[in-house]
Amino acid sequence: MLLLDERQSVVEYCRKLASTGLTAGTSGNISVFNQQQNLMAVSPSAMSYEAITTQDVVVLDLDANIVDGSRRPSTEFGMHLGCYKVRQDIRAIVHTHSIAATTLATLGWDLPAIHYMIAYSGGALVRCAPYKLFGTQELSDVAVEYLGQSYGCLLASHGVLAGGPNIGHAFALAQQIEFCADLYLRAKSVGEPTILSDEEIADVVASFANYNTQK
Repeated sequence: MLLLDERQSVVEYCRKLASTGLTAGTSGNISVFNQQQNLMAVSPSAMSYEAITTQDVVVLDLDANIVDGSRRPSTEFGMHLGCYKVRQDIRAIVHTHSIAATTLATLGWDLPAIHYMIAYSGGALVRCAPYKLFGTQELSDVAVEYLGQSYGCLLASHGVLAGGPNIGHAFALAQQIEFCADLYLRAKSVGEPTILSDEEIADVVASFANYNTQK
């Protein structure tokens, strides 16, 4: 079986998507990219996360050819491939429809640095990409554009795209985006929240890098 480790990670984190409530039903998707083989393991389309096994995970190459697996890949596989083609530092992607972050996305709002944990995205702002139909090349294009050099972005009237150098980072970022989005909505409901400066977030990013190096 190709990409056994990556497929196992997809199964593990798909189940975490369901157990943590980051997405509902079969919405959302997860992939892990093997740069040495230029192959992506991605969750299958329209399957309950609790039912997915390693055999159900689909392996595609960068040209979107299925090289292993009998299921249909997630309808958003193109968005994942688009990120891997342009970002050498991204090796895993988590796409969710989490409530608070998707609420921001329905408003078309960016997520500013309301809390220092937004620095987990690599910057001080999680931008909101304009709405495009799910599963299209247009969505893939705007997702990559609005991701920029960050690890995360919002997708208008759709959800969240979170990436990282590994699946643990990508999943944790999806959680932190949801946390910060919830804070932002709560704060905006009663007043105008204080937003941390780019310099303050840059200090946090540097501190995170030092922390990870020590680990």
